[in-house]
Amino acid sequence: MENQFHPWLLSGQHLVRTANTLTHGESCRNRTVSLMASQNMDPAAAAASSTAALKGSESGGSAARSSVSKRLQQELMTLMMSGDKGISAFPESDNLFKWIGTIDGAQGTVYEGLRYRLSLDFPAGYPYQAPRVKFVTPCFHPNVDEQGFICLDILKDKWSALYDVRSILLSIQSLLGEPNNESPLNMAAAELWEDQEAFKAHLHSTFQK
Repeated sequence: MENQFHPWLLSGQHLVRTANTLTHGESCRNRTVSLMASQNMDPAAAAASSTAALKGSESGGSAARSSVSKRLQQELMTLMMSGDKGISAFPESDNLFKWIGTIDGAQGTVYEGLRYRLSLDFPAGYPYQAPRVKFVTPCFHPNVDEQGFICLDILKDKWSALYDVRSILLSIQSLLGEPNNESPLNMAAAELWEDQEAFKAHLHSTFQK
């Protein structure tokens, strides 16, 4: 993995999106004013209250996204400085919440010599909520389905805020060589896994870069 500084690290910018305020049609406003009048409500006071609530919500949401952005920038730096072989990941374009990762099959496994691309989508609740991770490169594996989704406990019920991008990629790299055949997503791959020579032959003959 090349230790090149990514634009996100150089710029130091955070991805903070300001929600667009939607405006309603005249008829909608008229009905709202009429309803407030019938309930002895001051339309101006109600509008001011709604505006304040909206600004408070936007402010809280922006602060949360800024916190997640800082965390992801730190994880990017940690991953780049780790020196781990066969794994890498960077934000996709200018969106810090969407990454593209790569994993090389570990030496001594049937996946040796193969490189896979993955997508990582981080929710607003990260790191308390797990990211959505899937293979972009088709992966024939007992714990990967046809859509690229992965059966890995740390991405589901075993997720912890202590995990990061580096630990996710290392876990998936390890899973390639040591699948859990007790909970397969691909039955054909799970059955063929018992014959490593046949599995490797099929894997390499059908691999799509």
